Amino acid sequence: MARDTRGTRDVGYLLDNRQAEAGERFTALSALFDPTTFRHFETVGVGEGWRCWEVGAGGRTVPAWLAERVGPTGHVVATDIDTSWMREAGFEVLRHDVVAEAPPAGGPFDLIHARLVLVHVADRNKALRSMVEALRPGGWLVLEDGDPALQPLICPYEYGPEQELANRLRRGFRELLQQRGADLAYGRKLPWLLREAGLADVEADAYFPITSPACTVLEKATVHQVRDKLVAAGLATDEEIDRHLANIAAGGLDLATSPMISAWGRRPAAYGLSSM
Repeated sequence: MARDTRGTRDVGYLLDNRQAEAGERFTALSALFDPTTFRHFETVGVGEGWRCWEVGAGGRTVPAWLAERVGPTGHVVATDIDTSWMREAGFEVLRHDVVAEAPPAGGPFDLIHARLVLVHVADRNKALRSMVEALRPGGWLVLEDGDPALQPLICPYEYGPEQELANRLRRGFRELLQQRGADLAYGRKLPWLLREAGLADVEADAYFPITSPACTVLEKATVHQVRDKLVAAGLATDEEIDRHLANIAAGGLDLATSPMISAWGRRPAAYGLSSM
């Protein structure tokens, strides 16, 4: 997923795509959120011949679904700063920074989609403007982002020491995200941001599982990825992290995710971009 963390207190995306656990995270995120994403694509009417830009794709499941839907007369370009987890399968793969670079060739687009991307981008307003400007008149922008501040607990029902530890480590994880410029209340802003950007027919909804096998996989992979950073920042000890991983392995933890808020809007024929 495309990230830009310039201007933050720490440098670099917290969940580096080059780490081995990134593949596990992409698989878990796909299991959790692909059905919701595809439902929104159905809502906006993705069909034959559409030109689509998948921003910060990370993995291949979303652009592959789009490529199948738009068929041979359409075109899908999947972009990311790190494309190591993608391979072309009916769609174009392009290394691209949504903040620093102009939109990729192939537009204007009928659909532009970004999932769990802008919350991590330092200049997210610039990225949003770039996407809106790359839409054709009548084209749809679908943005999906987490809102950890809306539901901050990994174990919403904290009834024992295992759940308390899990939630304490999750607080440390949120602190690391904030240090890198993440907006932990970004998801709830999406409908307003789309209207401010001049889009019409704006709607939104939210989804998060309370417990799921994929939530367990996601939490385990995430903890492994940020372990050293949690310890270095004094937010957890190795013993606490080992205990939490053992609790995950033992089962019985109802692990949730932050709500993922999805918002979509259409670029009208008469269009004027606000200053945002």
